[in-house]
Amino acid sequence: MVDAMIDVQPEDPMPVPPPQPDIDACCGNGCDPCIFDLHDLAMDAYRQALRAWKARHPEAS
Repeated sequence: MVDAMIDVQPEDPMPVPPPQPDIDACCGNGCDPCIFDLHDLAMDAYRQALRAWKARHPEAS
């Protein structure tokens, strides 16, 4: 017999920003995409994930 049902929410941790590449990580050869371009794309994805997380957790704002 179950005395009570407990609503267990899965973990939903706050997104963390991607690590910024070291300035020395760029080879300077004009790569397309450059490692910094990839970081910018990762930051865009992080910002989008953070907005969605904040919408799910309004108490954290």
